[in-house]
Amino acid sequence: MDEIDRDILKILQDDGKTPVEDIAEMVDLDVGEVKERIRDLEEDDVIRKYKAVIDWDKAKAGLVYASIDLKVELNREKGYDKICERIAGFNEVRTIRLISGESDIRVLVQEKSMEDVYSFVSKKISTLESVRDTVTHFVLRTYKEDGEIFFESETNHRLSISP
Repeated sequence: MDEIDRDILKILQDDGKTPVEDIAEMVDLDVGEVKERIRDLEEDDVIRKYKAVIDWDKAKAGLVYASIDLKVELNREKGYDKICERIAGFNEVRTIRLISGESDIRVLVQEKSMEDVYSFVSKKISTLESVRDTVTHFVLRTYKEDGEIFFESETNHRLSISP
């Protein structure tokens, strides 16, 4: 992958709806070549999906996010990849990552309620034979996601005082 492909990927990551004509102008290529590069990146699974970043609080969807840290026990048959593949199969799971630190795996889930998160952890995650320990952190508020800032700067509501 060359620098132009990386530039195209950054542009699409910032805004997946950027017109090909605009991308071509930004990377100084003709439209046909940009289309071909994007098609190749899609076929090679470098570009996996186009998506919208949604402020669920503003949408008043009433969704609950939780981050679940897992400590796992490895054996010859089950390494991190196999465990993560199993966990990734659950519909509640939005993101799963192998991490460094006290935990091994971090899972981000989306549910309708805290009770549903509890049920997911207790019935689906903690029952997996490789999982030794879980720590669940509920997301109280999202301020920035995928580079998109979700809060508006506060305007100064104080009256100015002049001498």
